[in-house]
Amino acid sequence: MSEAVERLRRAREAVESAVAAVERHGRDELETVESASDSATKLLDQYEDTATGTGDFQSFVKFQDEFATTVEELPDDLPRRDAFEEALDAVDQRRLSESDFAAARTVLGPATELVDVLEREREARAELREAEREAKRRLQALDDAIAEHERLLELGDADLDAPVEKLRDPLERYDEAIVAAFTDYRTDVSARELLEFASSAAHYPLVDVQAPPADLVEYVESHEAGTETVPRLLELADYSRSKLDHYVEDATALKRAVATRQTYLDRLDGSALQLEWPPGPAAELRRRCEERITLVSRVAGEDVVATLRTVRELTWDDEYERLWTAAVALDELDAEGRERLASGSVADELAELRAERESLREALGDR
Repeated sequence: MSEAVERLRRAREAVESAVAAVERHGRDELETVESASDSATKLLDQYEDTATGTGDFQSFVKFQDEFATTVEELPDDLPRRDAFEEALDAVDQRRLSESDFAAARTVLGPATELVDVLEREREARAELREAEREAKRRLQALDDAIAEHERLLELGDADLDAPVEKLRDPLERYDEAIVAAFTDYRTDVSARELLEFASSAAHYPLVDVQAPPADLVEYVESHEAGTETVPRLLELADYSRSKLDHYVEDATALKRAVATRQTYLDRLDGSALQLEWPPGPAAELRRRCEERITLVSRVAGEDVVATLRTVRELTWDDEYERLWTAAVALDELDAEGRERLASGSVADELAELRAERESLREALGDR
């Protein structure tokens, strides 16, 4: 039995026991005793300093009147009513001392014990709620662990000796080539053209390029400085205003539009046009290639576009599925994972996790 299931069992038994204790005494009666005990205790706490000794006589009278009223209004058949009456006797004195208040609290003890029966039920229910929350958290952890183990077993079916370099080599050649080509493009074209490219690329869902900020676009389109390259604009943005006045008409506008967008401009480096490794399934990689072909032809030479087409053509190859599965397995499986698969421990652990999940679902009533 798992720890979470055991905690649930104990918590439910504690609630059953606590409820039974409450029902033996009567819930309504216990709640009345609790209310009376609270009222009596509050009066003792409220008036102890002012109604004792030679203190405030008005406070003394008010305390005795309120305490007597609290006790006299209790039902005659209330459990432990005698404890309240004894407390009233303890403070029914011509002059009160701290010892009288202490005596009243002492004789209220039997009533407090009854109140504890309700409190133990509340505590038991709170523990049950926490045990259920913990069980649900454990159930989520089990779901995650089971999914991970199932994934490991899937990877274990891959052909780890497959020649994945047939897929990796052209993809890596493309990734290197597009970054180099984009670096050249970035240093050759104006900021206007580069941001126009970024605006277009942002419409392609499988290319992670953010649309340029509107104020930056407005600046490069309406100011002469927009004909400069992005690296040159970033260089100018680092100049002091007095120095910048020698290069542009409105130094403040350049500072405001460019310096505040340096992070965005720095990230326009071509990496968004790369293809991740390991790639996705054939259809996904094909779509990624097709989206990039149009964009890459704007920033790179035909040799880079041809390499990208080569990668796309691989997705129609009958061998792609085997190569892709092997690539994913080699990327995700470390030496320890392979050893665990070979020894059968992954399958054993999965069986144990599933059994624990089943018992926990049953314990939660969630089958």
